[in-house]
Amino acid sequence: MATLVSDANIFIDLDVADLTRALFRLDDEIVTPDVLYQEELAEHHSELPALGLRVESLSPAGVEEMMRLRAMYSRPGTNDLLALALALSNRWTLVTGDADLRDVAQTELVVVHGTLWLVERMVRERVIPVRRAEAGFKRMRSDGRRLPWPMVEELLERLR
Repeated sequence: MATLVSDANIFIDLDVADLTRALFRLDDEIVTPDVLYQEELAEHHSELPALGLRVESLSPAGVEEMMRLRAMYSRPGTNDLLALALALSNRWTLVTGDADLRDVAQTELVVVHGTLWLVERMVRERVIPVRRAEAGFKRMRSDGRRLPWPMVEELLERLR
């Protein structure tokens, strides 16, 4: 079982797609920093801990890591850097829908994936059928979610 540190963007994408519950049926532990949860998710996504989200505080070393990242990078935002620091300090995988966070994570040599990867895993691990992935992506597109749409189409073709 892997541990995946998620930013808020992933939960927003999956909520729009009606795939949040499916995320927690994957054989991974999903974690997010406590500050990020309180500031960005608690009000509209309070069900996440009951579904299996682990909300975790950064260790003192993790806080130092976030401060180092903040000093080095003007973007992404502080809450996203908290997620990256949590992944870095524990050697966990980061999942994000934020391009700036993805770029910094790659620079910092953190394994990073996004919404497409999660949805593909849900299909490949038979958590959801392809048609549900298609419907989810359609909802995300209608909602204006920023995904690499040509890659979404390629993914769906491979999964069919």
